[in-house]
Amino acid sequence: GQADGEDPYAFLEPDREKLKNTPHETVEIHAHDGVKLVGHWFEVKTPRRVILAVHGWRSAWYRDFGAIADFWRENECSVLYIEQRGQGNSGGEHIGFGLSERLDIPDWLCWICDRCGDEIPVYLAGISMGATTVLMAADMELPPNVRGIMADCGFTSPDAIFRHVAQENLHLPYHLIKRCADWLFERKIGQRPGTLSTLDVLKRSRLPVLFFHGADDSFVPVNMSYENYEACSSPKRMMIVPGAIHGMSYIVQQDDYEAMEKQFWAELEGTQNG
Repeated sequence: GQADGEDPYAFLEPDREKLKNTPHETVEIHAHDGVKLVGHWFEVKTPRRVILAVHGWRSAWYRDFGAIADFWRENECSVLYIEQRGQGNSGGEHIGFGLSERLDIPDWLCWICDRCGDEIPVYLAGISMGATTVLMAADMELPPNVRGIMADCGFTSPDAIFRHVAQENLHLPYHLIKRCADWLFERKIGQRPGTLSTLDVLKRSRLPVLFFHGADDSFVPVNMSYENYEACSSPKRMMIVPGAIHGMSYIVQQDDYEAMEKQFWAELEGTQNG
């Protein structure tokens, strides 16, 4: 356990700063509803694939992917790190917990196909709420070169994560905040938090999915990835990392995590691993 007030992620600061300050291209697009969205394009010389990387709730692209960025670059992945709507430099008034953000995924994929052509393999990668965003895009009409999804510690629905936070973190009975949450959500996002879940979407998924989750995650309980895995109708694999707290699976079991991703790419690209 940590001492009170001690940041368990503080040691990642050098990786975050390094990614943030690495020269790259800042990208701006307008989403389907006119909202300005900002991304960060890191291109490698001879890319074998492109990753669309989606950060989590109240986080930032360089915070969530600072640790894994070198691995992706060394494995010839060009990466577009996006800033989710309602966060960072992107427009949009509200965070939709994946419900509104998922609709931005096709807009970003358009940009990638314009830049890189429609032959190169593309993967959607997300962590925490970013994982939910990409999982909720799994049944959408996406370009055929989108090969798969890598989802790290995603939740099953806004409704389910609100319930968990209310009960475990706020120690409130969920029914007390549910009406308020529903009302706020409907007003701000235009839909109720129970409108759609990753479980609904994954039942219709055609994209292969690689799930990661830390066994000691207290923010998004690990059983949510088990539920997502069970619901998923497309080819799937899962890695549960003992001892990993929220978003820390890569740090705790780096070699195995990297091997899983490499194998995933190799299978979907029809190349031999290694």
